[in-house]
Amino acid sequence: MSKDSQMRAAINQKLIEMGERERLKELLRAKLVECGWKDQLKAHCKDVIREKGLEHVTVEDLVTEVTPKGRGRVQTLICSKTTQFCTLKQDLRLLK
Repeated sequence: MSKDSQMRAAINQKLIEMGERERLKELLRAKLVECGWKDQLKAHCKDVIREKGLEHVTVEDLVTEVTPKGRGRVQTLICSKTTQFCTLKQDLRLLK
């Protein structure tokens, strides 16, 4: 295990022990809803379904199509809000 992986694991474990990991995840969820991220991804899903047709799209298709856009949009929204959220994004990377 690399030093970076060990550090991430230690930080993740400490956040779990302190109950901060869940609090950070909830804060992020709330901010994503507040800034319209969830609604934008929902609209994108509807567009994909419209393009491919309901009978020709699977959940896996939607996940494959929407995941990159969702991840990219999260980074854009978080960093465009405040420095606090840029810091939160960096902290959340440690949780992966």
